[in-house]
Amino acid sequence: MDYQQLKDEVIAYSKEIGIDKIGFAAADVFGELKARLIRQEELGYQSGFEKGSAEERTEPSRLLPGAQSILSIALAYPSKMKDAPKSRKGERRGLFCRASWGQDYHDVLRDRLQKLGEFLKQKVPDAELKMMVDTGELSDRAVAERAGIGFSGKNCAVITPEFGSYVYLGEIVTNIPFAPDEPVDDSCGDCSICVDACPTDALVQGGQLNAQRCIAFLTQTKDFLPDEFRTVIGNRLYGCDTCQTVCPKNRKKDFHNHEEFEPDPEVVKPKLVPLLSISNREFKDTYGSISGSWRGKKPIQRNAILALAHYRDETAVPELIRLMKEDPRPVIRGTSAWALGKIGTEDGREEILKAMEKEENDQVRVEMEKGLQFEKL
Repeated sequence: MDYQQLKDEVIAYSKEIGIDKIGFAAADVFGELKARLIRQEELGYQSGFEKGSAEERTEPSRLLPGAQSILSIALAYPSKMKDAPKSRKGERRGLFCRASWGQDYHDVLRDRLQKLGEFLKQKVPDAELKMMVDTGELSDRAVAERAGIGFSGKNCAVITPEFGSYVYLGEIVTNIPFAPDEPVDDSCGDCSICVDACPTDALVQGGQLNAQRCIAFLTQTKDFLPDEFRTVIGNRLYGCDTCQTVCPKNRKKDFHNHEEFEPDPEVVKPKLVPLLSISNREFKDTYGSISGSWRGKKPIQRNAILALAHYRDETAVPELIRLMKEDPRPVIRGTSAWALGKIGTEDGREEILKAMEKEENDQVRVEMEKGLQFEKL
C-alpha cells in the first residue's frame, strides 16, 4: 500500500469533515514526558483527574499492541462571545471558561474521530484503531506537539501557528505506519507573561504546572475551597482563561469555525443568584450539554456563592441565609456563611450567629466563625 497517498487522502478527508488541523506522529515511547510525569507526582502537582499509570500515559503500545503511528487532530474554538450580557449591580453574573462554551467538545471531537476512523477502515480493513479525547491515557498535548500541531507553551497549552492555543485536541493510535510530521518550533522565547499573570502562581515555571493551585482545577473540586484561593477566584464558575488571554500568540485569534462551539451567553455567563436555587433537573436541562457540567451542580453553586462574596452583592443575602440554614450539603452551608460574613450586612451577621446555635457540623461552624471575623460594612 502507498501510505503516503493514504496520508494525503486522510488529510483531504479531515478537511471535508471539519477538522481544522491534523498531524501524524510516531507511536514511540514519550520518554521525556514519562520522566516529567513521575516528577510531577513526586512533587504533588497532579490534579488527580489523570487517567492511567505513567507507563500507560507514555507508551502507546500498551494501549494498542502493534501501534505504529498516532493521528492528532485539532478543532478551533471561539475566544470572543457575541452579545455577551453585562454583569450589573443586583444582577451579577459568573463565567464559564472558553473551553466550556457550546456543546461538550468531547462529543464533537469523538464524532470527528469516529468519522476519520471509519474512513481509515474503509481504506485499510484490517486497521486497528484506538481513539481518545482528553480523558484517555495519552497526553493530548504531547501527541499534538510530536505531530506538529503546535508547540507546548509556557502556559502548558499547545499553541498552534494558526489558532493560538484556542484548540481542542484528540488522537487516534493505529497500526498503520504513517510517516511522521515535523514538530513546530517553540517560539515563546523569553516571554513569561503567562507565568507572571497566573492568579495563584500555579505556573511554577514555564511549562510546569502545579494543578493543585490552578483555578481551572480548583473550580472543579467539590470540597471547601482553601481560604487562599477564595479571594482570587473572582466570578469564575468553571475553569480559568488567564494564561491564554494574556498570551501574545493568542492576540486577535478568534475562530468561529464550528456551530457546535458557539456559546449561549445566558448559559456560559449566567446570573449568579438563580444558580443558588436551581434544581438537579433544571441544571441538567440548562447546563448538561456543556463540558463544564461534568462535576455536577455543587461545585458550580459553591463557586457562584464565592463570586457573590467577591462582588459583595447584598441582593444575594436572603438566598445565602436560606442556604446557610436549610441546605443539606455542609460545603454549601459553610461557604454561604463565609460569603455572608464577607458581604458584611448586619442581618447577615445576625443570621450567622443564630445558625451557629443549631449547626452540628464542625467544618460548617468553622466557616461561620470565619464569616464573623470580617469587618461589618
